Amino acid sequence: MSWDDDNAEFEVVLNHEEQYSIWPSYKAIPGGWRAAGKKGNKAECLAYIEEHWTDMRPLSLRQAMDADNAASPRLH
Repeated sequence: MSWDDDNAEFEVVLNHEEQYSIWPSYKAIPGGWRAAGKKGNKAECLAYIEEHWTDMRPLSLRQAMDADNAASPRLH
């Protein structure tokens, strides 16, 4: 199996910051990552990521920005 093999099966994985990647399905998912529920060839997995990873900011940054917005008074 090679990362360049278009017919190899991959799995879409997520880390604790909700950042996506692909991982060869025959290998154990590394620590800190979890399955996203999509397996397929490389193109299918990358298409899934493109469709679902719409906000590239790490989860911790999104949460901090949401907290800052909630704490700031809004001007109307």
